[in-house]
Amino acid sequence: MSAISIPPALATVAQGRDHITTSEFARAMCCATQTALKNHCIRGECYGVRPIKRGKLLLWPVAEVAQALSGAA
Repeated sequence: MSAISIPPALATVAQGRDHITTSEFARAMCCATQTALKNHCIRGECYGVRPIKRGKLLLWPVAEVAQALSGAA
């Protein structure tokens, strides 16, 4: 398994965390927050990334976001 390279801008947003909020995810993926929420509601994922739910929040894994941004499958 290869190491995942996290883009510098995403690393700055994540600040060492393993998960980011929906608004941070939407900003990283260049879409509106409501687009990310709608895609999650309809398909259970957005751009191939599945969030985890903690209380009322959806938290998006930074490693999977980095893979989606790099175009890796």
